[in-house]
Amino acid sequence: MSDPMRELVGEDGWFEDFAVGQRMRHARASTIDEVEGSFLAKQVMNTAQAHFNEHLLAGSPLGDGRLVFGLATASTVYGLVSQDTAEHAVAELGWDKLRFRAPVHHGDTIEAFTEVLETTDAPGRADVGIVRFKHWGRRHDNVVVFEGERTALIRRRNQQG
Repeated sequence: MSDPMRELVGEDGWFEDFAVGQRMRHARASTIDEVEGSFLAKQVMNTAQAHFNEHLLAGSPLGDGRLVFGLATASTVYGLVSQDTAEHAVAELGWDKLRFRAPVHHGDTIEAFTEVLETTDAPGRADVGIVRFKHWGRRHDNVVVFEGERTALIRRRNQQG
C-alpha cells in the first residue's frame, strides 16, 4: 500500500539526514511588510507604540519607522527553515533560548540559517528521533536579528510506511 503523504513531502529531511554540526542556509528569504509588521502586534494587544506609531522612533538608536513585532520575526524565521527541517516532523517539542538581537522594520528582508545541535533516539519509539536545531535569521544587511533553539520529533526514513 502506498503512502499518500510521500507525494507531498521531499526526499530529504528525515531523522537520518541530520548530523550534529550540519549547517544550512535556507533557499528563501522574506521581506516583512505592513501585515506581518504590525497586524500581529495589534491582534495580541501589544501596547508598545513602536509597533504601530510610525513617528515614535524617528531619530532613535532603534532606527526610523515602526518595529516588527518580535514573534512575527521569529515566525518568519521558523517559516523559512520549515521546508528543510520540518518536512517530516511528527511533533514540535519546544522552542528555547529565543533572542531578539536587533530591530526589524517594515521593508526589511530576513534570511534564515540552521545548525543541527543534537540528534537522539526517542525513548520508546522506533519510528522517530529527536533533533535539536539552532535557527537564526539575519536582515539583508547581514545583521543577525533573531536566534533560537527548536526541538522536533522527526520521522525515520525506514519507518515511512
